[in-house]
Amino acid sequence: MAEDLTRMIVVPIDGSENSLISLEYLHTLYGADNNVEVKLFYVLPQLPLILQEEQTKSREVAQKIKAIENKNLRRAEKILAKARDMLVSKGFAEDRIEAIYQDRRVGVARDTCHWADNKRADAVAITTRGLSKIEAFFMGEISSKLIEFCKIAPVWTVRGPVESNKVLIGIDNSENSMRAVDHAGFMLSGTDAEVILFHTLRRLSRFMPPEVLAAAPDIEEIWERSAEQEISSYLEKAKVMLLDAGFSEKQVTTKVVKGTDSPAYDILKEAQASECGTIVLGQRGYSGAMDFLFGSITKKVIENSAGKAVWFVQ
Repeated sequence: MAEDLTRMIVVPIDGSENSLISLEYLHTLYGADNNVEVKLFYVLPQLPLILQEEQTKSREVAQKIKAIENKNLRRAEKILAKARDMLVSKGFAEDRIEAIYQDRRVGVARDTCHWADNKRADAVAITTRGLSKIEAFFMGEISSKLIEFCKIAPVWTVRGPVESNKVLIGIDNSENSMRAVDHAGFMLSGTDAEVILFHTLRRLSRFMPPEVLAAAPDIEEIWERSAEQEISSYLEKAKVMLLDAGFSEKQVTTKVVKGTDSPAYDILKEAQASECGTIVLGQRGYSGAMDFLFGSITKKVIENSAGKAVWFVQ
């Protein structure tokens, strides 16, 4: 069963108090008694290339740069030690916490994703705000790049302290949606998290102008009935997947609502009403395109998910 397996989560750290919120989130999900391996990952800030080249021309410049590099390493060790101590104080096993730092190679996002994917990490958990422009690991641009570049590991974005371990999983008639369920089942099995499998029925006005639909007033009702029948099989499949992963019947509920013209609004509204701390989305869904990743759904969910974590699953 999934609860018997170790789950590896990479947590990028940038030295800010805010970046430690991701660690608080892991404690909210898993508590102290868990089998989670946490990889604390820090990308060292890098001097401009021009300055690095100057050290080959002057011993004095080389000495100055060496002093900066040494202090940079000591700072990294201090930052990572603080994060490690925080996890240990919350009951995480010290031998399951690893602190890693490396030189910046391509960029913070690409370096993080490359490392996580190479290690076959189960997730990358990031706080969506960081320390400064130089070390803004988790500002909007970096968060978007992490979601884009991590091809294997799902990305968890954490925006502010998360108080609830209740989870909403967005379900549609796509295989990517089922992968999101599979990921949640593995990562949450053995916890006491309650899960809502949620689907918002799209209005026909998302496909056709209302004035055209007016030619057949009852077509909306026919559409809703047919769409609900179709999604029911996916909801049942998702529920069975969670039960097979070790969830109990009382931990899993399903819900279908008549949606608005904004699926993101429906998802956020339900998550708020049900006091869910986590929203899980497949990166492709509804349209079959990349709208969960690059389009309005993802953007709106991220922008309005204060106090929540959002998981993006390839």
